[in-house]
Amino acid sequence: MAEATNAPRRAEVTVEGLTKRYGYHPFWHEVLADCSFTLRDGELTVLIGPSGCGKSTLINLLAGYDKPDQGRILLNGAPVAGPGSDRLVVFQETALFPWMTTYGNVAYGPRVARNVPKERVDERVQALLEKVGLQDFKAKYPSQLSGGMQRRGELARMMINDPAVTILDEPFRGLDAMTRELMQEYFVTILEERSQTVLFVTSEIDEAIFLADRLLIMSNRPGAILKEMEIKLPRPRNKDMLQTEEYLGYKREALEVLHAEAIKAFAGGSKSAQDFLEAFHKEHVEQA
Repeated sequence: MAEATNAPRRAEVTVEGLTKRYGYHPFWHEVLADCSFTLRDGELTVLIGPSGCGKSTLINLLAGYDKPDQGRILLNGAPVAGPGSDRLVVFQETALFPWMTTYGNVAYGPRVARNVPKERVDERVQALLEKVGLQDFKAKYPSQLSGGMQRRGELARMMINDPAVTILDEPFRGLDAMTRELMQEYFVTILEERSQTVLFVTSEIDEAIFLADRLLIMSNRPGAILKEMEIKLPRPRNKDMLQTEEYLGYKREALEVLHAEAIKAFAGGSKSAQDFLEAFHKEHVEQA
């Protein structure tokens, strides 16, 4: 029986000309139109865009839960035809099993797969719980954990399953500001150690730049990639970088693009876009 290794699997994802519509012609609703990009092997790519631009639809396509109307998705050159263990999605809502302890949730994947000896699973679970600071909470159930602890448990479960590609859909949304910052630091430390292929979706510009090796900015619906930005802040990352001129330059550049798209979304009646526009103008007043 083969044993899984600790080294992450290598993966590159190529997205070519994705178009996705819902409904029926001529009344269909186009969510994505000719959307193309690449998730590079071992890189942390962050996707950001206006509310309603198709980010969730794109996640479902990458995960294989849905199929595009046009275009294709390739994983290491092979077409993605459906869901698979090579891609793991972490959603906004916690997916921990409420009837399992923290230990049981983290150990669940390899125990079901039965591709790792039990003793080795136990060793890896203990090591991961220590890494994310949950070693003293391994016998607790999700309802006994804070929101931040639940998210850390999911990070440990992600790592033990060792997917080729990890997709995270605003995983820290809903956490209070301090917990969110702590989770960002946990996450970036773990990913810097593993050099895993990751797509992180967020609507928070500070989070996006702090985490990213490369930032993808989506257009208003129908969604497509408007701009790619290489984020060359040094690693390891820390929160002091958020005050540097280099960071603020990236933020100004991204905000200019997002502002133009948010205006279009606001014209279409998006309340979230209105909130973004207010934040944009506040940002510029503070920097003036």
